[in-house]
Amino acid sequence: MAAGSGANLVPIVAAIIGLGVGAQVLADRFQVPSVLFLIFAGIIIGPEGLRIVTPEAFGGALSAIVGLSVAIIVFEGAFHLTTDKLREAPSATLKLVTIGAIIALVGTAVVVRFALGVGWDVAMLVGSLLVATGPTVITPILEVVPARDRVEIALETEGVVNDVTAAILAVVTFEVVVLEDPTVNEVVADFAQRLGIGVLAGLVVAGIVIYFLRHVDLSPANAPQNARLITLAGALVAFGSANTLAAEAGIAAVATAGIVLGNADLPYEEDIAAFKGDITLLVLSFVFIALAALLEFENLLALGWEGIVVVLAVALLVRPLGVLISTTGDRYTLNERVFMSVVGPRGIIPASVATLFAVQLQNQGLDQTANVLVGTVFLVILATVVFEGGFARHIAEYLDVIPMRVIIVGGGKVGRSLAERLEDRGENVVIIERDQEMVELARGEDFTVHHGDGTDTEVLRSAGGDNAKIVVAATGDDDANLLVAQLSNSKFDAETVIARVNNPDNVDAFEDLGVRTIDASSATAWAIDNVIERPALSNWMTELGRSGDVQEIEVTADDLVGKTISELDDELPNGVLIALVGRGGESEVPEEDFTLQHGDHITFLGRKEAVWEAIDRCHPPA
Repeated sequence: MAAGSGANLVPIVAAIIGLGVGAQVLADRFQVPSVLFLIFAGIIIGPEGLRIVTPEAFGGALSAIVGLSVAIIVFEGAFHLTTDKLREAPSATLKLVTIGAIIALVGTAVVVRFALGVGWDVAMLVGSLLVATGPTVITPILEVVPARDRVEIALETEGVVNDVTAAILAVVTFEVVVLEDPTVNEVVADFAQRLGIGVLAGLVVAGIVIYFLRHVDLSPANAPQNARLITLAGALVAFGSANTLAAEAGIAAVATAGIVLGNADLPYEEDIAAFKGDITLLVLSFVFIALAALLEFENLLALGWEGIVVVLAVALLVRPLGVLISTTGDRYTLNERVFMSVVGPRGIIPASVATLFAVQLQNQGLDQTANVLVGTVFLVILATVVFEGGFARHIAEYLDVIPMRVIIVGGGKVGRSLAERLEDRGENVVIIERDQEMVELARGEDFTVHHGDGTDTEVLRSAGGDNAKIVVAATGDDDANLLVAQLSNSKFDAETVIARVNNPDNVDAFEDLGVRTIDASSATAWAIDNVIERPALSNWMTELGRSGDVQEIEVTADDLVGKTISELDDELPNGVLIALVGRGGESEVPEEDFTLQHGDHITFLGRKEAVWEAIDRCHPPA
């Protein structure tokens, strides 16, 4: 039976989807990005492994299948780029997709030109393809590495936008490789034309989809299903129509349609988002395994040590340079910038487009150029996905960029002051505020702000309530604070829920309902009393979180069980004191011979750095 016939293709597709689902399950189980398992699965069943999947297995259908799959993946990523998200990291996002992209293009081209000894046209072609990081590889990593919101938003936005840039730029550069003496004006005009066609097609299709969902009377019983199907069909139509008019303009079309529809406040938006997420998981699995199955180690090995130089330079020099320059002057910590530098794996767009170009180059007798293109692109993809994707969580833990998520409802002075202190300690703080003026004020101070009513369960959930460890209700309305606290306790799994009480007469009502409260009047009185009676301590506490810190943690280090406070004190750094030890709901200032037990709660007081070293000793990261 001929390769690629229907009888052979059905079990191959079924096997790929089955492996993809298995990879997703393993990824969730081991907290490792799914792309790592997907690539290994593809290699195992490909020509270098069991030879179940070969380039001939799909006949001529692979490029079309990959193209439509990529369209769905890009559309999914773009759909989640809401204006609220984009405004949380505006300057860094803009710089990453402009300055960062230019550095990636030029830097990679220079490395390829001198390391591999190819012409500038081929070097620029490889460089243009490797501009793309893409949601196909970034999203699975961020699912298991819950970094700060502003870090995730910048990386996700960079992935979606640079996928579009890389796809169109690569097509234009490819024409430079195969055509004779193209002029700069022709190249620029070609790029602008493809981008323009894609954006226009995306806008038109998005407008049609919005009209249908808002104004056409969908069957009430099947309205959510119809809304999902119309949206999916719109994405595919945008891709197909734009690609028909200009090659690779489809990526720009689906990205444009996704961004417009994601910000259009569509009916049944949650159903649409959930449906697209499931579809994306399937096509992501299929595309990664199928393309990984096309890897030929012969092409990789032919690059020799020069190929290793290219990989190291792209990952350890070009990428960090682009990120560090792009994030200069923003609210990112040095560790966050380093993390973003080492999370730049390449994915589907470079792989699929490089494969397509290689076939065309071979048809024109440019076998050497095709081998260099495919070998270099796939080597960078393989190395960056395996090492950056596989070790992303370990890198994040080492750099300490997985913060505790804190939701503060209320963006007034109290909420913003608390957010500032917590962010200075490295926590991931999201403020929920319904007043637009307050939202703009908080965003102007570089806080992550979710616009909405914090007493609404869905608003809390969309702001990250499912993953929040602490929820603070800090509005000036006691009724709102009580409702937020009750919702957080009943609907979400937050470890700590605290409510601000503005009227002292309401304290008993809050506490009767099991809500931990901070009475604004009493807190003010305590603060004034501290200034009068304990001015030095009051001043130090005011600066808490900047130079000094007080933290309570649970003893989880097994080797500390049975040790005395004196023995522990000898192991702690200078500048930290053991203030209290809690056991069985009671706390005391411990004597030197107090023996520690697993589960004891220790309160450390001292210099910020020393306190956190002590915490790592007694409560090491899981």
